[in-house]
Amino acid sequence: MSESPSKKSKMASSLDQLKDMTVVVADTGDFEAMKKYKPTDATTNPSLILQAANMPQYASLITDAVEYGKKKGSTSGEQVSRAMDRLFVLFGCEILKIVPGRVSIEVDARLSFDKEASINKARKFVSMFAAEGYDKERILIKLASTWEGIQAAKELEEEHGIHCNLTLLFGFAQAVACAEAGVTLISPFVGRILDWYVANTDQKTFEPEDDPGVKSVTKIYNYYKKFGYKTVVMGASFRNAGEIRALAGCDLLTIGPKFLEELQNTTEPVVQHLSEASAKKHDLEKVEMTEANFRWELNEDQMATDKLSEGIRKFAVDAVKLEKMLLEKMK
Repeated sequence: MSESPSKKSKMASSLDQLKDMTVVVADTGDFEAMKKYKPTDATTNPSLILQAANMPQYASLITDAVEYGKKKGSTSGEQVSRAMDRLFVLFGCEILKIVPGRVSIEVDARLSFDKEASINKARKFVSMFAAEGYDKERILIKLASTWEGIQAAKELEEEHGIHCNLTLLFGFAQAVACAEAGVTLISPFVGRILDWYVANTDQKTFEPEDDPGVKSVTKIYNYYKKFGYKTVVMGASFRNAGEIRALAGCDLLTIGPKFLEELQNTTEPVVQHLSEASAKKHDLEKVEMTEANFRWELNEDQMATDKLSEGIRKFAVDAVKLEKMLLEKMK
């Protein structure tokens, strides 16, 4: 049941109203956008870093990363790898100077099926941030929600106290496995779920409450709160502001500059749709998620299977583009 709009709705922007019920995170690599909208946290990924890296105001970070790579690597491959790591950390450090909370840094998508390599990369990122004076409590390591990624996160959380953000999450099985692994946070991709349904079904438009991405995140949120999991839900990848409004009350929402701007420029009341109290009233059955169950349930969910593999491929493509850009600058 929806709850009453924020009492400040007559004066406050929709964005400020949303901040009263949900932690707002900036989904961008653009520092200026973060300064403007004052989010609590920020998320990055190879695609966002690639966009920002092509902006002239960030040229100094590219130069720093290139010089670092040259100094630390003995082969061109090593130099590019070191430069990539340095670039991600430099962007993260700049973000942490702006936001009061945490930054999410993504492990290379090409490691999505390699548990040990993902763990090693995550620990390396945390040590590099520590060298810059940033505690691991302010870092979220983003890993793809493959079985291997989830198990890497489980070990990072339990044995190293490293907080993880499981991304490219599209299906309920992925969400349950993440909760049972005790990960800090998940990022279900609302808009990409919608994209799949628009492309693969006869229905081409959806009202926000009937949006398949909104319904997926609502189901996950209610399940987590019903059974008391510590993992929090951060809706991501929005296609319209209606999706964001329909998830008001979710633990966190990571929002791109376009929709931050749209919400900032209106005082339309924001109604809270999700809450722990209402979630606990739902009649839900607890699910056990073994590796076999996970792989079968994911296989049965064509949308989640399609979007997970596509997401990994797209992030990998942008990582390669970043590497090529750095390699060119090293010549």
